[in-house]
Amino acid sequence: MSSSASPIAWHVRLGWNRASYLLVSLFFALIVVIGIVWRPLLNDYLRSFDPGLPWWRQVDWLLLGIFAAMTLLIMGGADVKRDARTVAVGLIGGLVIESWGTQTGLWRYYTLERPPLWIIPAWPIASLAIDRMTGALSPALRRLEGRPLWLAYSATFGLFAVMMLTFIRPTMGYSLTTTALLLCAFLIATPTEPRTMLATFAAGAALGYFLEVWGTTRGCWIYYTGQTPPAFAVLAHGMAAVAFWRAASALSRVANRTARALTETVRRRSLARPSP
Repeated sequence: MSSSASPIAWHVRLGWNRASYLLVSLFFALIVVIGIVWRPLLNDYLRSFDPGLPWWRQVDWLLLGIFAAMTLLIMGGADVKRDARTVAVGLIGGLVIESWGTQTGLWRYYTLERPPLWIIPAWPIASLAIDRMTGALSPALRRLEGRPLWLAYSATFGLFAVMMLTFIRPTMGYSLTTTALLLCAFLIATPTEPRTMLATFAAGAALGYFLEVWGTTRGCWIYYTGQTPPAFAVLAHGMAAVAFWRAASALSRVANRTARALTETVRRRSLARPSP
């Protein structure tokens, strides 16, 4: 009896449910689709293996570790409705960010695409993983209140603003850069939930560090500074996560208000309809 109960206990502890298995199935299906659609890139990678060397020395363990961690993260506490919203925002937001960076020359991919469409699906997957990490980090920030909270908020986002202005200086004349600056300034100046914003920023930067180390050291993408990676790029993942969270929250509020309005309209019409 204990052997049959222990797996259930582990599933409960990890927050796995039916939606978890649906989500991870879609995740792996997406990987297969990317491998099929962009088969030449996959073939180039496979041709890099040298049969004369041990296989374990040629496996990209960092990439496998990142994917394993994100897989376990997105399975925890999965919710179809909430996660669908996160995925939608991640796709659109990722496309916008990649377009900005590659069009202005802040970074470039080894395929020289501006932007490469095969990298866009990575954004919603990362967004789901960051959402789970934020939920785990948020309790640690509950004790931050009043002045300490705002000092932490000001220091974190103030540092990011300074680093952003320094890093993107060569592209100040581009309209996309101006838009990015205005959006970041708006988000920083209007903190709706400072604790959640700090937790989201920390989670995004933490995952972003490993993603950036992998991408820049493997030559998948490179920044104009040549750093592997630049510190700003790591923190930019945190700011992107905050922007995605704010967008998803706004969409949720609009959807809830629309649903309530429709329900109220139906109710009023049913009351106004004369009884037979």
